[in-house]
Amino acid sequence: MFTIYPAIDMRGGKCVRLLQGDYDKETVYGDSPFDMAKTFAEEGAEWIHMVDLDGAKEGAPVNHGHVTRAAKELDARVQVGGGIRTLEAAAAYLDEGVDRVILGSSAISDPAFVQEMLRTYGGDRVVIGIDARDGYVATHGWLETSTVKAEDLALELASHGAKWFVMTDISRDGMLNGPNVDAIANLGSVTGKNVVASGGVSGLKDLADLKARTSEGIEGAIVGKALYEGRFTLKQALEEVAD
Repeated sequence: MFTIYPAIDMRGGKCVRLLQGDYDKETVYGDSPFDMAKTFAEEGAEWIHMVDLDGAKEGAPVNHGHVTRAAKELDARVQVGGGIRTLEAAAAYLDEGVDRVILGSSAISDPAFVQEMLRTYGGDRVVIGIDARDGYVATHGWLETSTVKAEDLALELASHGAKWFVMTDISRDGMLNGPNVDAIANLGSVTGKNVVASGGVSGLKDLADLKARTSEGIEGAIVGKALYEGRFTLKQALEEVAD
């Protein structure tokens, strides 16, 4: 099964999109993250992907209330990333109905924390977000690029129980020029784990191309700007990848 994850990026309590992670290149698409999530759920989304951009920058959740309300009130499962760098921050989501938390920068800056999270909650509730620039992991809201290769980080964390990865090619994010399918499939093949594609989806063909590589571990795709810009509807996306 291939899953579509409509994305809601939150900043200042609004739904926004950033161009390649640049906080100075923001477009506002809605005033209420919850209302956007409700719309996606009513249109058939089984999962909703929420990102706390303020949290990613501050190092602690900022838009927590929007996320937990969606998790509690909507008929869709929720995963969230952005600023989750302590067990307490993770518990505040997972104990309030959120299905998965996504850990990003901490995978580089605090590997002991990530390993503790995997031991405590297991690989089905803790997702590793790998944001890559030219094959190397970017951290802290994409403001810094590390010297660690994406596949090396994924292999290390898989050895500690990670089962799910979200891979974003920063050069493709928000650009609507297609995802880096080969890099995403490579991560799935190398680790033998589930990889969700993020960044660059611009049309239904991109979704078909990703779904064609499910045997290599590509489990789904996060779709943001293409939905907000009207390139296709969520209904069309769900129909495109239906088995």
